[in-house]
Amino acid sequence: MSEIYLAGGCFWGMEKVFRSLNGVIATTVGYANGTVDHPTYEQVCTDTTGHRETVKVEYDPDQISLTKILRAYFICIDPTRENGQGHDIGSQYQTGIYTTDDDSLAIVNRVVEKEKVNYPRFCTEVMPLKNFWPAEEYHQNYLEKNPNGYCHISNAEYDLVQALNLEGNHD
Repeated sequence: MSEIYLAGGCFWGMEKVFRSLNGVIATTVGYANGTVDHPTYEQVCTDTTGHRETVKVEYDPDQISLTKILRAYFICIDPTRENGQGHDIGSQYQTGIYTTDDDSLAIVNRVVEKEKVNYPRFCTEVMPLKNFWPAEEYHQNYLEKNPNGYCHISNAEYDLVQALNLEGNHD
């Protein structure tokens, strides 16, 4: 089992995207790389804790590559925006990729360098994970519990992610 932590705006839609990928074993939404231990959603929303709404993605690298997970990620985010995605604005919505080992960081850096050439400005953070605190239970699998809940990811983007499941596990 491997893991990667991905911040892409509101974590509800991002979690739905990653849960839909073959080879993703588990997801947990939470708050990453902030300055407060065990923050609450309300604290994170004050824009003072430095936390990012983040999805912990646990995956089987024999079934899905980190590169493919990152392809799905970049389908669903706007890396040119700082502190926001969709209609959401604030530092908790900053995009970021947070790693827990050097091998993952090397893969992330390679993918990010290829992505950067597509944009005049690139704001997605890339760094080691400092900390991660699971969000409150009502946030976990939110869109499964609330199918009509808010999601900044379009149906077209979701369809592009689903098409990744039809590919083999090659990069």
